[in-house]
Amino acid sequence: MDEEIKNSILKTGTSILGIVCKDGIVMAADRQVTAGNLVIGKKERKVIKINDYLVGSWAGNASDAQMLAKIVAAELRLKELSSKQRPTVKEAANLFATISFRNIRQMTMIPSIVGTLVGGFNEDGTCELYSIEPAGSIIKVEDYDANFGSGMPFILGLLERQYRKDLTVKEGVELAIEALKSSTQRDVGSGYGIDVFVITKEGISKVVEKEIIPELK
Repeated sequence: MDEEIKNSILKTGTSILGIVCKDGIVMAADRQVTAGNLVIGKKERKVIKINDYLVGSWAGNASDAQMLAKIVAAELRLKELSSKQRPTVKEAANLFATISFRNIRQMTMIPSIVGTLVGGFNEDGTCELYSIEPAGSIIKVEDYDANFGSGMPFILGLLERQYRKDLTVKEGVELAIEALKSSTQRDVGSGYGIDVFVITKEGISKVVEKEIIPELK
């Protein structure tokens, strides 16, 4: 079952990534949306700010990913209001995992298959990155991850060679851009734009918002 899920995600066409740096986290994604062999969207934001302390990115069905983000944002806000305490990044990641676990096992003609990367900063200033597989398992990322997007092989191939534990977020941004350039040039399911977020104890900032226009020669 897990292998079938991974293969389905790889067919959807996406490049997402997260990089753990010594002073924060970098998260990035391309913008292309595909349906089979067709490009149906060129401006989809696949990495977004969920709230004041979380950023999420997804590989899988676009509508399921959008709904998942809305549900988690609402649930986290309700928890914060009821407990008078902001949820941690780990609690948010566990919520994503729980919903993903439930959704993919529902009896339906169109199963919800979504892989998630979620990063954020806690109230104590620590930053964390988690990868949630489509089946609902959760992994704390200690270095970098690209979940199960179709651009994953190209991204991981570059990160394996160039990642260092002592990277700053500034260096991480440059590495993320290079990784996405690699995937958008070689993966037919990725392209048309790059969005990059930086997460530090000071907050969340979008540092790159770039459109990629194919050149006809």
